[in-house]
Amino acid sequence: MRKSPLLWPWSNRPNTFYEDTHFLGGIGEFGKADAYPATMRVHVESIGSGPPVVCTHGIGATRHTFDALTDILKDQFTVITWDLPGHGQSKSFEDAAAYDRDRVLEDLDGIVADLDLPPIMVGHSLGGYLTLAWSATRSASVAGYVILATGPGFRNAEKRDGWNAMSRRNAHRFGVATQVTEMNLQHDSVVMERLHKMSNRFELLVGDKDNPQLKGGMSYLATKLPDADLTVVPEGDHLMHEAIGAVATANAVRRISDR
Repeated sequence: MRKSPLLWPWSNRPNTFYEDTHFLGGIGEFGKADAYPATMRVHVESIGSGPPVVCTHGIGATRHTFDALTDILKDQFTVITWDLPGHGQSKSFEDAAAYDRDRVLEDLDGIVADLDLPPIMVGHSLGGYLTLAWSATRSASVAGYVILATGPGFRNAEKRDGWNAMSRRNAHRFGVATQVTEMNLQHDSVVMERLHKMSNRFELLVGDKDNPQLKGGMSYLATKLPDADLTVVPEGDHLMHEAIGAVATANAVRRISDR
């Protein structure tokens, strides 16, 4: 397990609208023009040209959490971002079942399905856990994974119950309706049980000022995944990829691409 310092700082700045964004239709030269039909229940954007990088955000956030990362990578990669159901410009539903983890993973299936090259999968917080769950339950060809500030879940059922109760209770803090927290709930230990089988390359990043539980979860992932390195970003908090850790995250994507 390697702990790497951040190479240089990245300053805060507002979200940016990119003129070369493709909305719900086409994903650059490595996708198909009709890859994301308007009938999809999630809003997808792609920016840039090159090998695909698919980014999944955390609960209460939107695809714009990856704006700084996109700005760095868009000249070298096609960066594909999306809003989870009930977030941003994606559809919302009254039925909690619409937000079930496995249903959300099917949304991710739809985004990846028509790519012409194996993608690099990036996930932050809940998006990192969902990306791990996707890896654990799929056999799709990928170039590798960049996982940011998340954990593998719990084997212990009582701990899962506690986590689930906390998630429902804090829906207002996440800024989402209670039913949306269904995607943040854990009903099994599939990620924990299958970490040793995830043979792809994993780049793991966490800020040194992030929640200790998350830092512990990332260290655990680094020891259990067969091919993983952990980068601890100095002065980075839970949203380090939006600012001070954007360059470190981009470098992790490049390391996977260069393998």
